[in-house]
Amino acid sequence: MNLVAFSQLTQLAVSQNAEPQGSLLMNLLPFALIFVIFYFLLILPQKKQQKKIKEMINNLQKGDRVLLQSGMYGRIVEFKDNDVKIEIAPKIIITVQKAVIISKVSEEVSSQ
Repeated sequence: MNLVAFSQLTQLAVSQNAEPQGSLLMNLLPFALIFVIFYFLLILPQKKQQKKIKEMINNLQKGDRVLLQSGMYGRIVEFKDNDVKIEIAPKIIITVQKAVIISKVSEEVSSQ
């Protein structure tokens, strides 16, 4: 076999195994679509919820009734840097982090 024939065979083998230029884009397109769907269905709503809770916590004032993650209701007595003192019963005050406050509640809900 001469050198020219060998060269032609290798070029033929390479051209048969070569993929078209657009195939890389077509292979990545489903992954990009999945990421976009996850972003709009999972990530974006979670960010909005976190922003809403953070805003609610920043707007709390002394005397507000709150619900904690543990399910306890209480009244805010004092704010510190990252902590809040909450009265859960007459003269029973606990100190918790602001992050454990789930929501502000009305008097009717917390007195039941």
